[in-house]
Amino acid sequence: MPGQLLRVVTAGSVDDGKSTLVGRLLHDAKAVLADQLTAVEAASERRGYDGADLALLVDGLRAEREQGITIDVAYRYFATANRTFVLADTPGHVQYTRNTVTGASTADVAVILVDARNGVLDQTKRHAAVAALLRVEHVVLAVNKMDLVDYAEPVFDSIVGDFAAAAASLGLDTFTPIPVAALGGDNVVERSARMSWYAGPSLLEHLEGIESSQAAEVPARFPVQMVVRPRTAEHPDYRGYAGRVEAGTLRAGDPVVVLPSGRTSAVAGIDTPDGSLDAAAPGRSVVVRLTDDIDIARGDLLAVDRDPRPSVVRSVTATVCWLAERPLRAGDRFALRHATRDVPAVVDEVETRLDVTTLKHDQTDELQLNDIGAIHLRTAEPLPIDPYSLNRSTGAFLLVDEDGGATVAAGMVAAPSE
Repeated sequence: MPGQLLRVVTAGSVDDGKSTLVGRLLHDAKAVLADQLTAVEAASERRGYDGADLALLVDGLRAEREQGITIDVAYRYFATANRTFVLADTPGHVQYTRNTVTGASTADVAVILVDARNGVLDQTKRHAAVAALLRVEHVVLAVNKMDLVDYAEPVFDSIVGDFAAAAASLGLDTFTPIPVAALGGDNVVERSARMSWYAGPSLLEHLEGIESSQAAEVPARFPVQMVVRPRTAEHPDYRGYAGRVEAGTLRAGDPVVVLPSGRTSAVAGIDTPDGSLDAAAPGRSVVVRLTDDIDIARGDLLAVDRDPRPSVVRSVTATVCWLAERPLRAGDRFALRHATRDVPAVVDEVETRLDVTTLKHDQTDELQLNDIGAIHLRTAEPLPIDPYSLNRSTGAFLLVDEDGGATVAAGMVAAPSE
């Protein structure tokens, strides 16, 4: 029975071989169906390749196949005897940084690829910055195309040193470097005899062995998606609150506070289509019943009533990745989407911008497309919010254009403020 689910995002510059790596991983882990492989072999033959181009297992869009690049987030699901995986292969182009943010936002592991011939590039630093910003727990540096540098250990060591310097500047305390040659499968699933100087695990072995650090558990957070009132003869008085547990473990009997109102109650029961539960772990979608009849609506947050509690505030300092063509400036107004709640918001100040070349935070008054920077926001209504460092779910938000409905920024709360 496959073990714990692991969400993995791959990122790297254009032509670093991300899709080939993922394709090789799927192929060598025997996670490719026969008809898929046949289709890839036929497509490769039409393009004049000598063998199957395993990148085509991931590059599903026609535009990607024609150009040999990835321009969307491609998700692939597979399992080994030891674990189940969700792989998100993200684009390499700078203009698709938004897709990298999407893929990394739920990832447990970020695999950052570097072409052994080119070393650490600005885009490598940008992807490391996204991983640090989104607090991805585990980072793997996959130095790819080692076959094109004669599997030379000094080349690998030099790249690891350069990346380590950049990672330290970004606050990435640890990462795991692995030399690979995805085209031939070296150190992807099986360890390579061509790099006998490397004593570590293959990429798949490393991913199978990763364990979450299980940092101090946050008391449960449960954003309400909808109120359940069937009003049937069988359930004339039933009132429950549907949603997903976003942090902690919610248990029957837990004291809870309803935010932003501040009213208190306790969990009377936790229901699912398959019956009642004594406890619901993070990621579980359930219906919660309370012991008291309280006015609760979509957008409210149920939090177990013990420290650390969410702060209920109207302003926050946050780090954002700006995803729109037009610049972000003070005075701009948006809809802020936090968990299941949408509120109007205005940017009070754009404070700093991360220079991905120097990795320094420069003073600025605007952010351009794909910039990462710090801003200060005010909201029209109070929000129950945690710092992102405490909880990735209730510490994150999106900014949405009020006119067109497009998502223009992904934000991480640095600190709530009054």
